[in-house]
Amino acid sequence: MYTVQEIAASLGAEAAGDISLTIKGAAEPSLATIDDLAMAMSPAYAEQLGKGTALAAMLWEGADWQGLGLKAAIFVSRPRMAMAGITRMLDPGQGFSPGIHPTAVIDETAELGRDVSVGAFTVIGPRVIIGDGTVIGPQCFIGADAKLGPKAFLREMVSIGARAQIGSDFIGQPGVRIGGDGFSFVTPEVSGVENARKSLGDQGDAQPQAWQRIHSLGSVTIGDNVEIGSNSTVDNGTIRNTEIGSGTKLDSLVQVGHNVRIGRDCLLCAQAGVAGSVVVGDNVVLGGQSGVADNITVGDRVVAAGGTKLLSNVPAGRVMMGYPAVKMESFTELYKAQRRLPRFLSDLAELKKAVFKSESSK
Repeated sequence: MYTVQEIAASLGAEAAGDISLTIKGAAEPSLATIDDLAMAMSPAYAEQLGKGTALAAMLWEGADWQGLGLKAAIFVSRPRMAMAGITRMLDPGQGFSPGIHPTAVIDETAELGRDVSVGAFTVIGPRVIIGDGTVIGPQCFIGADAKLGPKAFLREMVSIGARAQIGSDFIGQPGVRIGGDGFSFVTPEVSGVENARKSLGDQGDAQPQAWQRIHSLGSVTIGDNVEIGSNSTVDNGTIRNTEIGSGTKLDSLVQVGHNVRIGRDCLLCAQAGVAGSVVVGDNVVLGGQSGVADNITVGDRVVAAGGTKLLSNVPAGRVMMGYPAVKMESFTELYKAQRRLPRFLSDLAELKKAVFKSESSK
């Protein structure tokens, strides 16, 4: 529990009213009880406050908190940033027990730092190094020679393959899979797929062949303060490691292929896929269900809207949209033109009738 004053101080925000009020949790305004801090950070939520029983709320700057019937208020200028702070303070966690669970299987050559927690039925392989303060949930797997930095947090059923190198403050959500082999196959002779890629359509005279596996000799390197969402996968590199830079966040169901290099502070949203050997710069955002074709470069600060498919190199700072991707402003114009097509075709048909009628009357 925290007082209103403590919460405001942690956020660097102003507070008013009875700042000694105790807060147990946060809630939407209409559902908030007397122990909750109502999250009403824009005027659009003002009406909802009356449906709950909260005594304190987080409000927009300049709000008439007394007129809203509150006993205390915290004022924020950047609501989402305030949400990051308040949710961090009030997060009850997963309730994982401290210490090593008796069912965990830990190789005798593994090195665990201070205050490491290991959950039930977790397996830690030979020569693994686990940093101080790391929490490993139940049914996780960490392969041989992997290294996990300090204060990592692995939720249940996270799998980290052999030789992976992960920095500090890593978060792996349930079902994360790091270090599976890359999707790399080849045919003895040139295949129809290779011909089609070169010709943009013609498979040539290539015959059907069996696929031969290319093994992954590399692993995965992940920087500091990286989070990977539920059921996302990061493939091993073929020769060198696949790399994810510090501060980058992956949403759920994201696929990162072999040999990919992702820069710092990127966001990859749900169901985004990055094919093999792609280079992604710093501060890149890939929207949900976006895709990146193999062997291309995506420059720093690129933003790809949801569903966008990047098929060629993208210069730094560009905002992309569509399939195939074009600059967002170009896509918007194309979309407007597409919506005008039915009217245009109707007008064209009427014009043709008029012209043919005029010609037939001569």
